[in-house]
Amino acid sequence: MPEMTETTEAAALWERRGGIGIITLNRPKALNAVNGALSTAVGNLLEQAENDPEVRVVVITGSGRAFCAGADLKELSVGKAISADGHPEWGFAGYAQHWISKPTIAAVNGFALGGGTELVLASDLAVIDEGAALGLPEVKRGLFAAAGGVIRLQQQIPKKVALEIALTGEPITAAQGKELGLVNRVAPAGTALDVALELAEQIAANAPLSVRESKAMIHRTATEDDWGDRVWEANNAAIATVFSSADAKEGPTAFAEKRLPVWQGR
Repeated sequence: MPEMTETTEAAALWERRGGIGIITLNRPKALNAVNGALSTAVGNLLEQAENDPEVRVVVITGSGRAFCAGADLKELSVGKAISADGHPEWGFAGYAQHWISKPTIAAVNGFALGGGTELVLASDLAVIDEGAALGLPEVKRGLFAAAGGVIRLQQQIPKKVALEIALTGEPITAAQGKELGLVNRVAPAGTALDVALELAEQIAANAPLSVRESKAMIHRTATEDDWGDRVWEANNAAIATVFSSADAKEGPTAFAEKRLPVWQGR
């Protein structure tokens, strides 16, 4: 059985299964709408995951029938802040602008329009329940997708399609999200977390340092217009880090000895 540890906070749950950390948004009665407590809890758990050498991948999901219904408008209406306490730089839900070096996977178990979709866009990978939908309906309410939605959407799908989604406010189905490349996998009803964990296990089995540097390079160059010196300097720095590591020696050795590698993450 994989090692499991669990800690509960007011608005988010933490569980570790081997090398996978699971963050569960835990305001089911509010459809996991984001308030200050949730942002603080999620942000702190991301920091915990980042600093735990045993955690190699982070999965974020929701409790109840929703993934995340966006900002808690009731709290906003009475002037309450919904950012993480002391860390506004972490962004929406303590997540949208919170970089960690380890891969993140959104397991979209239910309702995810608006802010929920922005959390999907902020994740490295995403798995979605076949009955869930994605979309940015903010324009229907006189708002706009300010938590990165109108920044990241056109980076991940064709610009004209992104504009249609953002300007009409109409949702797209899970199947459409997969076709467009917004999600990696569509899960049978009720299994989004299970499918996300399968994907996480595939990643967690790989060399941690190699995974982290690969993630960093892809993000660093995703919007790079000039494939000049800056890109190759960054690539050379990653080469120096990875190819001189103990894991770079362990991988070929394990292959030659026909055994599973034992990664050290260094």
